[in-house]
Amino acid sequence: MNPMTNMKNVLKLSDQDLKLGGKNSWHDQYRDSAWIFVGGLPYDLTEGDVICVFSQYGEIVNINLVRDKVSGQSKGFCFICYEDQRSTVLAVDNLNGIKLVGKTLRVDHVKDYRPPKEDENTDAETKQLYMEGCAPKVQSPRQSSTKSKTSSKTESDTKRSHSHKERSAKKEKR
Repeated sequence: MNPMTNMKNVLKLSDQDLKLGGKNSWHDQYRDSAWIFVGGLPYDLTEGDVICVFSQYGEIVNINLVRDKVSGQSKGFCFICYEDQRSTVLAVDNLNGIKLVGKTLRVDHVKDYRPPKEDENTDAETKQLYMEGCAPKVQSPRQSSTKSKTSSKTESDTKRSHSHKERSAKKEKR
C-alpha cells in the first residue's frame, strides 16, 4: 500500500475512535509494544534531532535510526521505543502526517519489533538491550496493587534497618 494512503487510513481510524468515545480503540492491539515506526524522515536528521521531536510525548529509551552500512547515511526511517506504552498512542495520533523539514512523516505502531542483527562491533550492553527489550512489562491492575503494597512495606522496613545500622555505627565512632 502507498505510504500516503496508509497514513490517511491511520488518520481515519483515529477519527473513528474519537467518534466512538475511545472504547475498543485500534491502538489496543499494540498495548504490549512500546515501539513505533517513523518513516519519511529527512536524510540529514540525526538521532538527537528525532529524539527532540518525539520526546514531547514521552521518555524515549531507545532509538534505531536505520543507516546504510557502507556510507553511514540515514535511510529515512527509524524505530523508537518509549518508556511508557501510552506514549506510543500519543505519538501516532499527533505526529502521523505532519511535515518535518518539508517531508511528510509516517508514524505507526510496531507490534513485534525485531532488533538489528548483531555483528562483531556490538557491545555487551547493546546485546543485553536486544535480548531483554527496553519497555516495562504491563501488569494487570490486581497484580500491580498487590505488588505495590508488599514492596512499600519492604522499602519502609529496609529504611528502618538502615537508619538503625547508621545510628549504631555513629555510636561506635564516639
